Amino acid sequence: MTSPDETAGRSAGVDVIVIGGGVAGLVAARQLAHLGHAVVVLEARDSVGGFVASREVAGVRVDTGAESFATRKGTVAALAAEVGLADDIVAPNPVGAWVMWNGGCAPLPASGLLGIPGVPLADDVRRIIGWKGVLRAYGDRLMPLLRVRKETDLGDIVRRRMGARVLERLVTPVVAGVHSADPSVVDVHTVAPGLTQAMTTQGSLSGAVMALREQAPAGSAVQGIAGGMHRLVEALEADCRYYDVQFRTAARVTALAPHRDAGGWTVEVTPEPDAGDATSGAVVSGAGAPGAGAPGGAPQTLTARAVVVATDFRPGLALLEEAGVVEGGDRTADPDEAADEVGGAGAWPEPASVVIATVVLDEARLDAHPRGTGVLVAPGTPGVRAKALTHSSAKWAWLAESLPAHRHVVRLSYGRRDGHPDGAVRSGAPGPESQEPGEAPFMPDQETVLRDASTLLGVPLSSADVVGFAVTPWTDSLAFATVGHRARVRRMLAAVERIPGLDAVGAWVSGTGLAATVEHARSTASALAAELRGDRRLPLD
Repeated sequence: MTSPDETAGRSAGVDVIVIGGGVAGLVAARQLAHLGHAVVVLEARDSVGGFVASREVAGVRVDTGAESFATRKGTVAALAAEVGLADDIVAPNPVGAWVMWNGGCAPLPASGLLGIPGVPLADDVRRIIGWKGVLRAYGDRLMPLLRVRKETDLGDIVRRRMGARVLERLVTPVVAGVHSADPSVVDVHTVAPGLTQAMTTQGSLSGAVMALREQAPAGSAVQGIAGGMHRLVEALEADCRYYDVQFRTAARVTALAPHRDAGGWTVEVTPEPDAGDATSGAVVSGAGAPGAGAPGGAPQTLTARAVVVATDFRPGLALLEEAGVVEGGDRTADPDEAADEVGGAGAWPEPASVVIATVVLDEARLDAHPRGTGVLVAPGTPGVRAKALTHSSAKWAWLAESLPAHRHVVRLSYGRRDGHPDGAVRSGAPGPESQEPGEAPFMPDQETVLRDASTLLGVPLSSADVVGFAVTPWTDSLAFATVGHRARVRRMLAAVERIPGLDAVGAWVSGTGLAATVEHARSTASALAAELRGDRRLPLD
């Protein structure tokens, strides 16, 4: 942990305090520092990076959070290039992933979008949904369109246009893997912008899928960093430090309030006695867990002209509530514009939990990559608790090249929300891995992980094959793509905009994935820098 005295003595001259050192916080801090502002980053964990995390398992450094980024707009690739990683951007193995359902396992169709087939009669589609499913899906081409552009529920659109088999065996596994949500609660305009508009011009859902695929740039939809995504975090932190950004880790913010006398904001910080286990992302099993954070101490008060809230969902919402943005706070820029238009914590959905299990194996039969780069799992698949498996050393050549012969890195993810928040399941029976709102995450042991990996890879595995094992829980993940959430966030950001010197960034605000997170954090920081220059009102009084 950075010494408390190192930052406390400088707080009077700080322009911006960034609360949270995940990727969004690092990008915002870097942007503000590049524009000449004095910035302090406060992070409750004992290291920065948030959901882009890593650890050593069996002597190899592996990503235990985000392992890739979407290539759309080139946002993340441009950032990586700015911090010296342009030559380390890599594409995954193009062989692709498989899907497993109750009754089979096969490669995902080549012409799909979120699992929606662009060519329903293709052999790779028929192999998964059968002739009955194919004929039902082809009915989409014959069915008239009625008010499609007003629809928001992705699951209902797919079920009505193509039938239950497409929804349950193709779309649900993909959406759960990407967005940690069931298609029945996912906003189509968020996860597939332009899809409903393309349906009106193409006359069918499958035609719309093909139209959007033709518009997409050539090449892989995702990329990574040779050596792991954690290298991006390391490079961002180094660049921030070069521009004199100050960091305090193992420092939890417990209060946020406007400074009535001097203007700006006051932030109360309490040192974390055990930052390694303080929040989501702590490694809870396996060897080599990070050490404990700095010893606890008395709270300290820091001041700054502006604050960027860049935390996970629940702590971020609590801080914004104190600032008067959401219901329960004691201040808004305009008292007549009550914070209940945004709603308190009870008006927001419960966050989901995702658990990543990493296992390093010595098994020559995996050299053939029997399931490509991994397997997505349809709900209701018997005998499997995982929602997805990634054969990491098959997916990333740099990782395979770093391992001894016949050694493999496999990671499995657990934690799935099935059906609507009211519990009405819309797409298939919920499996034993299903998670109810507020429920503690399922923490798989090594035996469970090996059993799931054996089933998904089609290769019997035992404890004798294991050379390393770790489990990493992420307990504050919000499914941004759910119906209504985007509008709720827009209202919240509008309320934030009315409070001078305050901003919010992060995946729960910007949307799923590093591309959305980076773009929003950068633009938000640029706007705040303009505010600090006097381009819009800053005083709180």
